[in-house]
Amino acid sequence: MSIEKELIARSGEVCELCGASDDLSVYEVPSSPANESIYICANCEGQIENPDKVDINHWRCLNDSMWSTIPAVQVMAWRMLNRLKAEGWPQDLLDMLYLEEDVLTWAKAAGDGEEDEDAVKHIDSNGVRLQAGDTVVLIKDLNVKGGGFTAKRGTAVRGISLVHDNPEQIEGRVSGQQVVLLTQYVKKTN
Repeated sequence: MSIEKELIARSGEVCELCGASDDLSVYEVPSSPANESIYICANCEGQIENPDKVDINHWRCLNDSMWSTIPAVQVMAWRMLNRLKAEGWPQDLLDMLYLEEDVLTWAKAAGDGEEDEDAVKHIDSNGVRLQAGDTVVLIKDLNVKGGGFTAKRGTAVRGISLVHDNPEQIEGRVSGQQVVLLTQYVKKTN
């Protein structure tokens, strides 16, 4: 039996990552010890191959596919979650995902999830690294320019997002308004 026929039978003719049933093809998992392949749609393959074109919400499907019993599917789920972990919710899924030691070694072989030394790092007032989705607390009263109010010390800002080109700025909602905050005036909560 050909690899494609085996994958069609195994997958039930749906994408093994997102469950789509259109435009499917065999995808050889990079750095595979035995040329392992999965059956995926063109949308998933395009986003895997072109990280600049990733639709973050498309990958919420990994909430289901990460539980696959197929190691190649587990590896690709782990790799995509690692690429997206700065968004917050993928890190939660990674924390739940268990991979056998050899499968985890295979997943890490492609270099996904490794820290880029040149990457912008957002650090709070205590030197703790901030990630998208974190909750921070203001450590001093801040005048909100254009908002006409003062954000009081102790105000919690939930679900922050990072300004990708400036390590000193984050964004979040304060009193119902989206504002830019300086990292030196916030501290991360647990």
